Amino acid sequence: MLVPDMAGWRRERLPELPEKAYFELAPDWACEVLSPSTASLDRGDKRKVYGTFEVKHLWFVDPEARTLEVFELETKGYRLVEVYSNDARVRAVPFDAVEIELGALWAR
Repeated sequence: MLVPDMAGWRRERLPELPEKAYFELAPDWACEVLSPSTASLDRGDKRKVYGTFEVKHLWFVDPEARTLEVFELETKGYRLVEVYSNDARVRAVPFDAVEIELGALWAR
């Protein structure tokens, strides 16, 4: 079983929450918060599994590097769309209608 740190589904694909305590439908978006102990797993095996199950959008948030890496699934695998860093104000797919202030993620 694979569980992303955060995930999201388009309403067209998941109009109602399932009654089960888990989801059987792969998400449209997954986000992994990287740490020294999980980064290689997140960037390696988990990324491959997300691609196999056609998770269209994948984000890696690295609190130590203060970066957000945004990927989009294409025929040959994930393509890096953009890397945002520090206190940037971001409009990143699939949430490009909303501005995200990265500085708020790094605040302690």
